[in-house]
Amino acid sequence: MKTAFVGKGGSGKTTLSSLFVRHLATLGVPVMAIDADINQHLGAALGLDEAESAALPAMGDRLPLIKDYLRGTNPRITSAETMIKTTPPGEGSRLLRVSEDNPVYDACARPVELDGGAVRLMVTGPFTDADLGVACYHSKTGAVELCLNHLVDGRDEYVVVDMTAGSDSFASGMFTRFDITFLVAEPTRKGVSVYRQYKEYARDYGVELKVVGNKVQGQDDLDFLRAEVGDDLLVTFGHSDWVRAMEKGRPPRFDSLEDTNRRALNLLRTAADSAHERRDRERYTRQMVHFHLKNAQSWGNERTGADLAAQVDPGFVLGESVTASV
Repeated sequence: MKTAFVGKGGSGKTTLSSLFVRHLATLGVPVMAIDADINQHLGAALGLDEAESAALPAMGDRLPLIKDYLRGTNPRITSAETMIKTTPPGEGSRLLRVSEDNPVYDACARPVELDGGAVRLMVTGPFTDADLGVACYHSKTGAVELCLNHLVDGRDEYVVVDMTAGSDSFASGMFTRFDITFLVAEPTRKGVSVYRQYKEYARDYGVELKVVGNKVQGQDDLDFLRAEVGDDLLVTFGHSDWVRAMEKGRPPRFDSLEDTNRRALNLLRTAADSAHERRDRERYTRQMVHFHLKNAQSWGNERTGADLAAQVDPGFVLGESVTASV
């Protein structure tokens, strides 16, 4: 299952995504965590110290390797240089699987040991002064989108992506790459403003969106969220001594997390599992192609000097039964 955590800056989306990753690790299932936010905090939330976080390999810096591997023997892609962030897979492309070993994971992923087990962590890389400009920023998150376009995941396999804050996710088609999106919202007017933006933009694409209330301190907060987001409210999180200790760099064992918050995490997993049952592979592939053609026309063809529409394999549908090039 591919799950995304979104929300405004400071809403707690990184904290909750890290809790979800830890929860899944206790179940012994394969988990891949991806930090797609330009402010890289997921590694620290998973217990890495500053030096360990800084040493994580940046996907954005390894984009040529990623493209060259994923291209495989796909005859529709004339070179890795003509691949852009939305290039879809086709016959001959190499696909990524959650539990396998491959050159992309060797270069970009690192294991993180949690007290419930190990997970794979990949990061876009930090946003630096050298990355000023929209094109540079999206080249980093584009590495994540390209990998998601070529990723095949099955039941009881989880991909958890900590997305960019606010509505920046709409700068590409990456917001359609998930079985379910958890929007983290505080019980404030600003807290639900991103929800309204996301809901409005995503409704035409069939994005399954559930709101996770955070920093909910009482019935008044709960009533506010219910009034603002209605049935999209899935669950809420309140104060957590475990989270406070984690934020100080001294997390206790995860099995000491409060029962109410543990039950909330289990509801997130149940929602993700249920979304997998409703997965529409043809629509998923169709949306991938839609955004690729849109980007090809608006900037991709000019930038690469190629007709990127020709990269689309009309008979290809990304699904669990698809075999990849070797």
